[in-house]
Amino acid sequence: MHQLSLANKANNGSFSGEALVSPAPPSYQEATEGTSAPCYNDVEMLTEFTWDDRNIRRVFIRKVYTILMIQLLVTLAVVSLFTFCDPVKDYIQSNPGWYWASYAVFFVTYLTISCCSAPRRLFPWNVILLGIFTLSLSYMTGMLSSYYNTKSVVMCLGITVAVCVLVTVFSFQTKFDVTSYQGVLFVFCMVLFVSGLVLALVLPFQYVPWLDATFAVLGAILFTMFLAFDTQLLMGNKRYTMSPEEYVFATLNLYLDIIYIFSFFLQIFGTKHE
Repeated sequence: MHQLSLANKANNGSFSGEALVSPAPPSYQEATEGTSAPCYNDVEMLTEFTWDDRNIRRVFIRKVYTILMIQLLVTLAVVSLFTFCDPVKDYIQSNPGWYWASYAVFFVTYLTISCCSAPRRLFPWNVILLGIFTLSLSYMTGMLSSYYNTKSVVMCLGITVAVCVLVTVFSFQTKFDVTSYQGVLFVFCMVLFVSGLVLALVLPFQYVPWLDATFAVLGAILFTMFLAFDTQLLMGNKRYTMSPEEYVFATLNLYLDIIYIFSFFLQIFGTKHE
């Protein structure tokens, strides 16, 4: 009996000692094992979409459209200055070297933002690059507009705004997934590229109005499709989506789509100065 009571005390003591020692917390790998979390890349398939993701996506969309509105206002100011101010119009048309300089700046900044992930994600360099890109493309668009009649420029601006609003509303409301039709966009790009080559070969010898108009119509349709594609990438509820970290790249794509749509509409409906 005495040995049994000592054994019971020893066992009770070990139990009480074990009860006083708190278990170690699980490691991060153990705690997250068996769960899945959404992972965002440049373009990816979403496997999980929670309310937290929606809140992040809303902030992302708001940031992109805020920056886009600033870009479009800057471009509108430059186009208005180059179109309505005759001394500025005469100066830029008599100095085409500034156009080619702005084109070089546009090309370099576009490649930097598109091909280098570090600069476009690192603040404030991403905003600085985007600002330089916006100013260079605004200058090119303003110089192009200066060769057209003022009423034509205003009309094309209105058409561009209407088309962009309709495409944006369609992209947000429709269940049709434009992001899964990348092959169609690629084929359309090849058709536009070949058409551009033909136009470049024919234009030095003779101006063909119907060929120029066909190229402009194809370009307007293509970049309208790209606007719907990039808008749905921004939304994040289709097959492919864009990372919330890529707000500069998303803004650049939408801005470029809108500027190209305006340029092609100007080529279709615009009336040049005599």
